[in-house]
Amino acid sequence: MHDKIIVKDLLLRGIIGLNDWEREKPQDILINLTLFTDMRAAGASDDPGDILNYRTITKDIIAYVESSQHVLVEALAAAIARICVVDHAAARAIVRVEKPGALRFARSVGVEIERERGDFV
Repeated sequence: MHDKIIVKDLLLRGIIGLNDWEREKPQDILINLTLFTDMRAAGASDDPGDILNYRTITKDIIAYVESSQHVLVEALAAAIARICVVDHAAARAIVRVEKPGALRFARSVGVEIERERGDFV
């Protein structure tokens, strides 16, 4: 059994896309995360040392997205998942990355992936 930390609608700006015009300036990137972890120790102890620190994770994601220049949304999603499960030891992560306004008549387009640490070995 794993509990979940949910980060909704983290709106960042970064270079993403394969068209030349997409690579000229940062664009909006919307990120949603579901991080799986065991919260029983933290629930019993009320000790910050027992948590998966979502603030630290999101700071690392923000720094990464703002400095990266991926061509594919899929590659960005995989890199974010790696930050969550390898760098910060989430048991599993569901990562959704969207590009608002990327398709005419659609609010956004994106991908959602699910990864565990073993997926990065």
